[in-house]
Amino acid sequence: MPTPAEPRTSAGRAGTQSLPGPQVVRRIMSLYPPLLGAGVRITHIADDWTRVVATHRIRRWNRNPNRAAFGGTLYAMTDPFFGIMARGQLGAGYRVWTSGASIEFIAPGRELVTAAMSLPREEVAAIRAATDDGSKSITSHTAEVVSSAGVLVARVTQQLYVRRSD
Repeated sequence: MPTPAEPRTSAGRAGTQSLPGPQVVRRIMSLYPPLLGAGVRITHIADDWTRVVATHRIRRWNRNPNRAAFGGTLYAMTDPFFGIMARGQLGAGYRVWTSGASIEFIAPGRELVTAAMSLPREEVAAIRAATDDGSKSITSHTAEVVSSAGVLVARVTQQLYVRRSD
């Protein structure tokens, strides 16, 4: 059981091993049953781990009674990716968790929706500097889910918890 200083994660004890390359992670995440079953596809992970793009095409079998995307699916499009980008840039030796999140639903997503997430190198350098002495870092990151017509569907904010593991 995690202590309050170490939030629980669905990714297990991340930080002790390095990730495979971005394209391998993209394929794995696109086939990950919760995302695959919801119709979420990971279309891009930048080679330097600074950007991830996920899409969700609303179909008859994956829409809610209002013929729009389920809210949980909109959140799932972004859920692990700020942590994955941080881990990819930081490398082994860090524990990375999502310690909090919120989603604001703005408009129904009734067509293809896309979430483009970015974690610039400068932000990761600041996280690394903040954790060099063993301290934790908690940063906030936002992604927008946008329809193919350019309409803002949802805004997701996540708090990323990072601490050195060695």
